[in-house]
Amino acid sequence: MATLVPGAAYASSHREAPLISGTPQYDNTDVYAFVSPDHPDTTTIVANWIPFEEPAGGPNFFPFAEDAQYDLHIDNNGDAKEDLTFRYTFKTHVKNKKTFLYNTGVVESLDDADLNITQTYDLELIKSKKGKVEHETKIADDVPVAPSNVGKASMPHYSKLRDQAIYKLSSGAKTFAGQADDPFFLDLRVFDLLYGGDLSEVGNDTLKGYNVNSIALQVPNDLIAESEHQPIVGIWSTTQRENAQGHYSQVSRLGMPLVNEVVNPIKDKDKFNASEPKDDGQFLKNVTNPELPKLIEAIYKIKAPAEPRNDLVDVFLKGVKGLNQPPYVTPSEELRLNTSIKPTASPKRLGVLDGDNAGFPNGRRLTDDVIDASLQVVEGELVGSKNDLGDAVDKNDKSFEKYFPYVALPTEGSRGATAKSGADVRSQLGDALTGSDTNTTLIASSAGAGAAGILLIGGGLMWWRGRRRAY
Repeated sequence: MATLVPGAAYASSHREAPLISGTPQYDNTDVYAFVSPDHPDTTTIVANWIPFEEPAGGPNFFPFAEDAQYDLHIDNNGDAKEDLTFRYTFKTHVKNKKTFLYNTGVVESLDDADLNITQTYDLELIKSKKGKVEHETKIADDVPVAPSNVGKASMPHYSKLRDQAIYKLSSGAKTFAGQADDPFFLDLRVFDLLYGGDLSEVGNDTLKGYNVNSIALQVPNDLIAESEHQPIVGIWSTTQRENAQGHYSQVSRLGMPLVNEVVNPIKDKDKFNASEPKDDGQFLKNVTNPELPKLIEAIYKIKAPAEPRNDLVDVFLKGVKGLNQPPYVTPSEELRLNTSIKPTASPKRLGVLDGDNAGFPNGRRLTDDVIDASLQVVEGELVGSKNDLGDAVDKNDKSFEKYFPYVALPTEGSRGATAKSGADVRSQLGDALTGSDTNTTLIASSAGAGAAGILLIGGGLMWWRGRRRAY
C-alpha cells in the first residue's frame, strides 16, 4: 500500500485503527526486515507490539498477551500467500501472588528468585503451500522473555538480561522476545494540520523515551528464500486473539510502515487489520487515489501528482522492478526484501532514494528514515516532482546495537529527575526518615505503620457512624 507517511492515528501502526487502539497488547506497531549486517547469510526480522510504553508504568508493566498468536509471515514466491509462518505464543509465571511487586529485589538473571513475574514462549514453524497448512513443527519451547526494565535499582545490569534472552535454534537461527526502545523515529505533531500548517512543528522525536515489546528472529537466507535464483521474500506480521469459544481471529496486520493510517479511510481500517495480502485488491482505490497528497496541497499549496498513482502501486505493492520485485508478483501489501543484496557498511537513511539499495523500500532497516523517504515519494519524487520533504527527525534518539537483536535497550523506569540530596528526600518523606540510621527497613516500617494508621482511622469512623445510626 502506497502513501507511507504519517497518518490518521499515531506513529507508523501505533493505534492506527479504531478497534486495535483499545487493545495495545495485540497492536503490532512496526515490522523491520534486513540482511543481517554482521551475518549477511541471514535475514533479521523485527516486529514490535504495545505502543507508547511508559517506562515507569508499573507495577504490572508490559507483558505479551497469553491469549494471542504473534505471527511472522514469509511469502517466498510473490503470490501474496504465506509459505512460512513463525508463531510465538506466551505464558506468564508468578512466583509469589501475595505481593504486588513485579520484582522483590535486585534482579541479576532471568531465573533470579527476585524476578517475581516472568514470561516464556513457544515458537512454531508452520509450512504452507498456496496458503494451506502442510506441516507444523515446534522449534523452541519455554524460551525466557527479557523483562520490562523496571529501573536501575531493580535491574542494574539490564544488558545482561537482554543477552540471556537470546536463544539459538538448531537450524542456526536466533530468536529474542522482550522489551526494547521503540526504534521508530518521527515528529508526531503531524496531526496538528500537518506540522502546524506552516511546518513550525517539526524536529522533535515524540517517540523518544517510549518502549515497545519486540520479537526478533534471525534466520538463514536459504531457509526463507524460494531458491538461489529467486531470493526475494515478502514479509508481514499479524496478531490473532482467542475468543471465548477458543477460536483465534486476526486483529492486527502490518507489513510496510504507515499503511493503515493514511491509505485506508476509517471505514476500511479494521477490515484491513483482519484481512490477508491475497485480498488487497479491495483496497486498490485507496492506493491509486490517495487522500494525503490532496491534504498537503490544501495546506501547503504543493500540487498533488496526477492520478491514478500507478507509481505508488508499482513501488509499494509489487516492489521495485529489478531490485525487490518477484517474478509473477501478485500486488499486495508486504515488506519485500531481496536477500541477495549485501548490507552496506555506511547505510543511508533514505535508502533506495539515495542510491542505497540495501535500504527501504528494499526491506526496512532500523536506521531507515521511512517518514522522509515516504513523504518524498508520495509527493512525486518518482514521477519528476523532486522534493526534500521531511519532518526534521533523521535518526533514533538511541543508538542501535551492532549484534542481534540490534534494537536499542529499553529506557529504564527510573529515568527522570532525582532528588538533589538525602536531605531533600527526608524533607519530602517526613520526620520518619530523619536520623543517622535511615534505611530501607525504616522506610518500609514507616509505610506499614502509615497503612495501619489509615486502617485504624477508617475503623474508628465506621464505629462512630454506627453509633450515630444506633441513636
